Amino acid sequence: MVSQSHRYVFHGAISPAPLCCMKPKDQFDNLEKHTQWGIDVLEKYIKFVKERTEIELSYAKQLRNLSKKYQPKKNSKEEEEYRYTSTRAFLATLNEMNDYAGQHEVISENMTSLITGELTRYVQELKQERKSHFHDGRKAQQHLETCWKQLEASKRRFERDCKEADRAQQYFEKMDADINVTKADVEKARQQAQLRHQMAEDSKAEYSSTLQKFNSEQHDHYYTHIPNIFQKIQDMEERRIVRIGESMKTFAEVDRQVIPIIGKCLDEITKAAESIDHKNDSQLVIEAFKSGFEPPGDIEFEDFTQPMKRTISESSLSNSRGDGKSEPKFGGKSKGKLWPFIKKNKGAGPEDFSNLPPEQRRKKLQQKVDELNKDIQKEMDQRDALTKMKDVYIKNPQMGDAASVDHRLAELGQNIEKLRLEVQKFEGWLAEVEGRLPARTEQARRQSGLYEAQNTSTVNSCAQDRESSPDGSYTEEQSQETEMKVPATDFDDEFDDEEPLPTIGTCKALYTFEGQNEGTISVAEGEMLYVIEEDKGDGWTRIRRNEDEEGYVPTSYVEVYLDKNAKDEYKSLQKISE
Repeated sequence: MVSQSHRYVFHGAISPAPLCCMKPKDQFDNLEKHTQWGIDVLEKYIKFVKERTEIELSYAKQLRNLSKKYQPKKNSKEEEEYRYTSTRAFLATLNEMNDYAGQHEVISENMTSLITGELTRYVQELKQERKSHFHDGRKAQQHLETCWKQLEASKRRFERDCKEADRAQQYFEKMDADINVTKADVEKARQQAQLRHQMAEDSKAEYSSTLQKFNSEQHDHYYTHIPNIFQKIQDMEERRIVRIGESMKTFAEVDRQVIPIIGKCLDEITKAAESIDHKNDSQLVIEAFKSGFEPPGDIEFEDFTQPMKRTISESSLSNSRGDGKSEPKFGGKSKGKLWPFIKKNKGAGPEDFSNLPPEQRRKKLQQKVDELNKDIQKEMDQRDALTKMKDVYIKNPQMGDAASVDHRLAELGQNIEKLRLEVQKFEGWLAEVEGRLPARTEQARRQSGLYEAQNTSTVNSCAQDRESSPDGSYTEEQSQETEMKVPATDFDDEFDDEEPLPTIGTCKALYTFEGQNEGTISVAEGEMLYVIEEDKGDGWTRIRRNEDEEGYVPTSYVEVYLDKNAKDEYKSLQKISE
């Protein structure tokens, strides 16, 4: 910029030169353009940082929205999925991405406060300082120009007075030499010449004084005032350059400060990924879907080279009597289906979840007990809070009426009692299931509809003890009693030798019935079917459509036509088997 070299900038030499050759105004114009360019660079950098902060904010917002989009929704099936280590690791990744987004927000905030805000204020101060310096420079320049004008005016006046004095002197000498001129005219010319000479001397003195003053002002201007102004402008410009450099360092430092935290976020994501346990996830799937059933036994070899045992015909009761025993089916499924799958009920299941496999039922009951206990705790917390409020009202009647909370306290007490009764009910069912879980083979086969009695008396007892339900499902009481009567070892021996029950009449379906549970059969209105077991007092009649389709229907849904002889034969058969 300008320091010791300012003399050369304006003079071109150490010694002063004519002002017309200096053209200091041109240098001010150049400096003004350069300093304005420096401010423009600073404002451009501010704009750059501001756009960077907007990008950081936008990126952070997009990351947060992405994390929120994939977060599990409350009270949804997705929440259950997050018990697996892989999905928990994914959830941890989402949370860390949220923190990662927060660091980009920190970058934006720090850049805004430490760079954009500070530089914006500095630019305003810089503009004011620059304006002041150039104002002082122009003022000094104007003052020097005024002095120059005064000098020029004094010089011209001195020059004019000198010329006038010369002319007056010449005129006096001419008049003095002319003999025809009167003495008075000569004296007048002499006085005029003296006056002009005096005026010239005065102008000379004034010009000399003005010149001396101008030279002093010019010296101060070029050696003191202008160098000081230029030095201030130089200092201002250097501060601007230093400031933009510091801002660039801050720009990098703001990023560097969040790198450790971002590194921690990435480390946590890596840690979450390493915590994934495929064995544990597989075990959770097993625990979630295991039914508690035992696999079916081996199928025995059927030797067709031996004389085949004739099966009981639906229309032949004599053969049934000749055999001396009958193995009735309990369910309405084919012999070929050995695995105990349970048909899902399309409607709402029973309250005790008896339509589920033992293990699944136990989990559902335990879950229900836990939910009820949570509800009880909430009600008790409310009751305790209202009790404390009532005590406060009793001690300070002006705060409220103590009797106003009695009604709510009574409601909470009733709710708690109802919930406790519900808990007892579900805990009873839970204890019943947990007590029977070790012996799962019979339970599995009963629920699959493939359970077969050891003899006719067992079937009768099962039919009499079976409790009916509107949707045709069997209750656990029936399953428990039957389990005690039929050992698992006998079941496997008798399974392959079962024979169909004989028909004891026919029936006509009065209404359409959708058999949705195991042991029931669907019928259409007006359909004719065979009766193989009449109602035992539980409201259900056992019927058959063909050899492989049989089951129970509500007695009120069919009109039964019993064959009297067949009925007597069937009762005799039951007595013989007993």
